[in-house]
Amino acid sequence: MDFRLSEDQRALRTAMRELLAAHFPREKLQEAVAAGEPEQGFDRALWHELGKAGFFSLRLPEKDGGAGLGLPDAVLLFEEAGRALLTGPLVATHLAAGAVPGAAEGTAVVTALDRPGMVGHLAAADAVLLLDGPEPRILRTSGGEAPEVLAARPIRSVDPATPLHHIERLPPLPGATPLSGTAGAAGLRQEAALLTAAEQLGSALRTLEMAVSHAKNRTQFGHPIGAFQAVQHLCARMLVRTELARSSVYAASLTIAASDARGAKLLSDEAAVRNARDCLQLHGGMGFTWEAEVHLHLKRAWLRLERWQTTADGEEALAAALLDGSENCSTEIANHPNGAA
Repeated sequence: MDFRLSEDQRALRTAMRELLAAHFPREKLQEAVAAGEPEQGFDRALWHELGKAGFFSLRLPEKDGGAGLGLPDAVLLFEEAGRALLTGPLVATHLAAGAVPGAAEGTAVVTALDRPGMVGHLAAADAVLLLDGPEPRILRTSGGEAPEVLAARPIRSVDPATPLHHIERLPPLPGATPLSGTAGAAGLRQEAALLTAAEQLGSALRTLEMAVSHAKNRTQFGHPIGAFQAVQHLCARMLVRTELARSSVYAASLTIAASDARGAKLLSDEAAVRNARDCLQLHGGMGFTWEAEVHLHLKRAWLRLERWQTTADGEEALAAALLDGSENCSTEIANHPNGAA
């Protein structure tokens, strides 16, 4: 399996990085963190820019206004989004493109839930993608009414840029409409887990970059701290975790096998959380300051850890699949034009 990117994929990734540098620089991330009412400060202008750039419509057929690309290409964009700590329900809006009016264009915000529990950006949502049963459903909302309709209560979020609501149990929702023409709720949950894993991978890459940069520039006893073996070993472990996560995410985007997606989410969760912790340790007291970027990566990684597949659920499902022996990812290669991730 060839994981080398094609010229088009490298250009796609570069364009996404440049778009985020222009419209979501570090200063804007700090503004999002400092906002007293995050939902009221939701940046719909940025959302619209993402829509115009094709972030949400990437996998829609060209006849429907999309680019007609595949999951491996989407993974690259979500990796960049995770690297930049881009805020908002990116995965849900991407999955709802073509099904919810305005989602593909970035004029509608769609959040999602697959079970009672925490849901992000609920008050800003124009629609909620419900994946709690065998068939996906869409609940359309307006004017910030989603929390009331779903009987959700706001809770304090560990990530100041991701407002959360908690849903104790899903009430009857006669207004929810079935979503046809998809792989079913299970298929969408699998895609959501993989795209979330790509975000975790991007975060792990960014904290690795920050750790290496700090090790080169921070001096102690007249030497860069990167000259000390303990620091070198810490950075090396961060690199190993990141590359394991990268290969698993790219492979899962090609095979589209359930076990591969589960494994990719597990490895990416570990890389994002442990890399952020090691990076924070390397920064010392500086990493705990409010303006530091590293603590935001750790907090966002903690939240993604609980989205779509928890560690316990993933380990149990993966173990059951391995014992059953029914999945053979070698026969599930996705149809991709150039065979590259």
